[in-house]
Amino acid sequence: MTTASRSRRDFLRLSAAAFGLSFAVPGLELRAADARGAERKKSLLTIWLSGGPSQLETWDPHAGTDIGGGADGVKAIQSTIPDAQIAHLYPQTAEQLHHVSVIRSLVSKEGDHERAAYMLHTGYRPEPTLVHPSIGAIATHELSDDKVEIPQFVCLGDSPFPPRGGFLGDKLDAYRIFNPGQNGQNLRPNVDTDRQQRRLKNLEVVSQSFRRGRGTLVDHTLHQHTVDAALRMMTSEQLKAFQVEEEPAAIRDAYGRLSFGTGCLVARRLLEVGVRSIEVSLNGFDSHAKNMEAHVNRAKELDPALATLFKDLADRDLLQSTVVLVIGEFGRTPKINPLGGRDHWPTGFSCLVGGGGLRSGAVLGATDPSGQKAQPETPIEVANLYATVLHTLGVDYAKEVITPIGRPMKYCAGTPINQLLPEPVST
Repeated sequence: MTTASRSRRDFLRLSAAAFGLSFAVPGLELRAADARGAERKKSLLTIWLSGGPSQLETWDPHAGTDIGGGADGVKAIQSTIPDAQIAHLYPQTAEQLHHVSVIRSLVSKEGDHERAAYMLHTGYRPEPTLVHPSIGAIATHELSDDKVEIPQFVCLGDSPFPPRGGFLGDKLDAYRIFNPGQNGQNLRPNVDTDRQQRRLKNLEVVSQSFRRGRGTLVDHTLHQHTVDAALRMMTSEQLKAFQVEEEPAAIRDAYGRLSFGTGCLVARRLLEVGVRSIEVSLNGFDSHAKNMEAHVNRAKELDPALATLFKDLADRDLLQSTVVLVIGEFGRTPKINPLGGRDHWPTGFSCLVGGGGLRSGAVLGATDPSGQKAQPETPIEVANLYATVLHTLGVDYAKEVITPIGRPMKYCAGTPINQLLPEPVST
């Protein structure tokens, strides 16, 4: 094999790897360094608790009750929201909870992990003929600008069910970084500049040959779009947002130096350079056995990272421009099973939501301390939560889009929750 052949082969392999990167249509306006508070464009940051966190061991403890685990179960501690006690596993988050609001009465009809993850990313139940976009994909699509050179929708961590672009297109699938704090694969050339340019010229020869008589097919593959976006990203100074080495040691320690804490720090850095939608995932909440042990272990990562994130965003005047959502696919049963675990419970689970101009310090809904009632007090549909988020981001949540199969579909079928909005929305 000749050197030229090897060069073409190597670069084509590099390009093929780049095809796995999903680049949003042009991203949001690059935020000036001095833009702060309400002057900044809004973004969405989702902290995804994969596996289904128990509401009873997080944001809705019923300490001392049977459903709370009795004497050996969770304890409740006071947070900085007067009406909210949370699990004792989250002392640092309790000190920062006033930045957000607590919803304790989310309801869903999906109790399977994959189906529930779909619904909690999109606000819709799965359908056989249509894939709905996640709200992060919607925000990226609707609020985009081409001045940001890195992907506009980023998923940090190894989530088994990452958010997707759905009927808005694969280009709006989240760009995945499995090991936060490190660049993704193939983002820097592994050869010198001259050789890189030769490879690009060789690739263009192959691409031109393929395009002859196949214009429509080439457009559908997004080949050139992906190559152009990859090359633009590979030369961008904004790639530094994925790296945390220049952050002070005290900040890195506060977030926690494990993958999830680093992911939260990277998320803050991505927000600063203008990324529109970010998800940071933490696995390990599927606690069918040894529920308390699982939540103790997860809290060791979640508590410092979440508390530091809330404080850091507020201190940097980023919270006003960032809607933060802390959520998983469902909650956990009030009844503890024979293995000391809790099973899937889509009826009456919890989340945290705030920032972006949303009301902070509110507590919505309540669950039954006995665990007997089928519905929580003031049940809140997932679609209504997402209508609230999209409205706050400045997106028309009821906008109707014609899908690729010719079907009209609204971005969201819910209506905003007025208790979370500074001004009520008439519906």
